[in-house]
Amino acid sequence: MATAEDKTPPGIPPDLGHLRTKEEMELYYRNCRLSMPPGLRIPMASGLSFLAGFTLGTAKGGKSAGLRFRAEHAHKLPTTTTGWFLYHKSKNYQVAYGGVREGFKMGLKICFWSTATFAIEQMFDSYRGTADLLNTVTSCVAVAGAFSCWNRFSLPMTARTTKAAVVAGLVYGGLQDLLGVARGRRIRYVDWIKRQLGSGQREQPAQQ
Repeated sequence: MATAEDKTPPGIPPDLGHLRTKEEMELYYRNCRLSMPPGLRIPMASGLSFLAGFTLGTAKGGKSAGLRFRAEHAHKLPTTTTGWFLYHKSKNYQVAYGGVREGFKMGLKICFWSTATFAIEQMFDSYRGTADLLNTVTSCVAVAGAFSCWNRFSLPMTARTTKAAVVAGLVYGGLQDLLGVARGRRIRYVDWIKRQLGSGQREQPAQQ
């Protein structure tokens, strides 16, 4: 029967086998965006985006349903107490139904496009072998283009949507990179800038 010592990788002392595994896990999490692996980060982003869309859609749908109900019944307002009770009861039902229906519609839409953005970002991370703001900007622009085509935007509207996607990608990707650098994650362009600054500082004393 195999023991814990038999499962220790070759070249690693048996008493350090668990420590090595823990260090590898810490390194893996540190190298992930927001210190979360894709299997956790993408579903969490999808859930939060659905919740945000559902909240906004419920508020918008409920307000629209209430205004529509008032417009449809403006010519036949009740005149009795019982009539007003039934009027408000029906109105509240329509507001709740319209809000929930619009909430699910908007929540699913935002969830779909947000999930696509994070999935494409992860795809570029895996393809390039690094996670930086370039992949975030690329995924945002790709999803913005698909969103514009799906909604058949005009060229000026598509251009504005793309510009907004570039800004969002730069801001969100930049914040991720800042957090990653703070936690010790290696980022290619940051390492390149450090090398350039380091070589410049070494050249100055040599010239003096």
